[in-house]
Amino acid sequence: MERLEITVRGRVQGVAFRWYTQKQAQSLDLTGWVRNRPDGSVQIVAEGSRPGLEAFCDWAVRGPDHARVERHEIFWSEAAGKFADFQIT
Repeated sequence: MERLEITVRGRVQGVAFRWYTQKQAQSLDLTGWVRNRPDGSVQIVAEGSRPGLEAFCDWAVRGPDHARVERHEIFWSEAAGKFADFQIT
């Protein structure tokens, strides 16, 4: 199990990015959370299998159809195992 942290910037708030992120994470059996940040970015923390996280990462750096991700930051680490599901916070 691994942990993936992603911050996306661009037109990522007001386009249902968090909702689509939650649905994508749930479809890949990932746990964690997604939230809007005051600076206009979206922060994501996800844990699960490496293949699931890689697929999730590929999706997140593009985002849903109405979003426009201009920049992203990715950080990999060992899973903490503290999440029961994937939440919008």
